[in-house]
Amino acid sequence: MLMAIGAIIVGLILLVWSADRFVEGAAATAKHLGMPTLLIGMVIIGFGTSAPELAVSAMAAADGNPGLALGNGYGSNITNIALIVGLTAIIAPIAVHSQVIRKELPLLIVLTAIAGAQLLDGELSRLDGWILLAVFAAVMGWSIYMGIKGKGDPLGGETEAEIIAHPMPLKTAIMWLVIGLVLLIVSSRLLVWGAVTIAQSLGVSDLVIGLTIVAIGTSLPELASAIAAVKKNEHDLILGNILGSGIFNTLAVVGLAAAIEPLKVDPEVLYRDWTLMLALTVGLLLMGYGLTGGRRTITRLDGGGLLAVYVAYTGYLFYTVVAASTGA
Repeated sequence: MLMAIGAIIVGLILLVWSADRFVEGAAATAKHLGMPTLLIGMVIIGFGTSAPELAVSAMAAADGNPGLALGNGYGSNITNIALIVGLTAIIAPIAVHSQVIRKELPLLIVLTAIAGAQLLDGELSRLDGWILLAVFAAVMGWSIYMGIKGKGDPLGGETEAEIIAHPMPLKTAIMWLVIGLVLLIVSSRLLVWGAVTIAQSLGVSDLVIGLTIVAIGTSLPELASAIAAVKKNEHDLILGNILGSGIFNTLAVVGLAAAIEPLKVDPEVLYRDWTLMLALTVGLLLMGYGLTGGRRTITRLDGGGLLAVYVAYTGYLFYTVVAASTGA
């Protein structure tokens, strides 16, 4: 058990660090190869913040632990909105004014509804996975097209500026790209092994471990980005990263896991986890724009409400675990 706990801690630390190195190396390499800064922000850096979720879910699915993969994808969305946006809004109210964010919130609601429809038959087949990946490719393609046309906001502006201000030599960029990728794989393997071992030892389902411990760990890049954005008063970056990550998790993370290994879905995933994920996304839309579209701020009270929802949800998950173990 201690070894498994150590594997999770080391895996999480390595996962976050290697994802950051991978993004820096990939972005700098792309810059040397002449890739436009806009596309670096929208594709590479947007991908990078969700790299931990993608690596862990792919590894879990390949190892025959689909519950962990699905829990990580949905749990990360719940964590991003309820915990990260909640904490950030308590620190400083979040102003909502980006045109792209106004489009991404309704889009995420639609994509979440599509994901829910796939759960109705109690499984996510390989076909479902490929459909999610195809929709993700279409969304990314459209975002890139709109960005090139000048109608979209590039993601990851802070990192892009750092790349331009502090260019990294090509050899160094490739080195960090390779090291980051290798450590992403290694750390994901450690994290999945530790999580599965603890789940089996305690009689907890892989799904619950994915929804809680793993989801929080893989959401650390979004938390770090949100705190940094608060300090710089970059409110659009906070919501932009959270919503971009939500789209990535719903489509690419879950889609890739299902494409690797079909997932059997327990009924509670639909009526508990997916329902909460949808409710939080709709709630975020209402908090940002109000029922009349007049309000443009996510207040500290809103943040407190989101945080309370997250605490209650996590508490309920652990209650079900305790109840199941005691036969209550």
